Amino acid sequence: MIERETNVESDEDGMRLALAEAARARDAGEVPVGAIITLGGRVVGTGFNQPIASVDPTAHAEVVALRTAARALSNYRLTGTHLYVTVEPCLMCVGAMIHARVARVIFGALEPRAGALVSSAQAHETPGLNHRLEVTGGVLEGECRRVMQDFFASRR
Repeated sequence: MIERETNVESDEDGMRLALAEAARARDAGEVPVGAIITLGGRVVGTGFNQPIASVDPTAHAEVVALRTAARALSNYRLTGTHLYVTVEPCLMCVGAMIHARVARVIFGALEPRAGALVSSAQAHETPGLNHRLEVTGGVLEGECRRVMQDFFASRR
């Protein structure tokens, strides 16, 4: 478990913490995606994929991290936060980030089929949205991709 007092000084630091959350998902038998949320460089939320165990199709790592951050900050608006996630977010997760007013999303590996920031859609650029996300992709991309590849190779 990541301590809330943990400081994140670089995108690589944040992604390493997200990778630790992905390992928790893998160990639980879930698809290994992990996420953390920071505010001012301090971790305020964490999450890992858990839709199977929680019987909740919305329990993606990003949504779980948004929920924990909102509780920690006592606010559903997460203005000024940065969300680090090991895999490019899907459409649902991008929508949740926009509604939460996340300032910046940093992801590791591309998700060619369902990624909604770069790969299959640029959902954060949809006209009419009242909030914009800053996006940085490819942080520790090789490590993030390897975690997913190893997981699915072990299932074959």
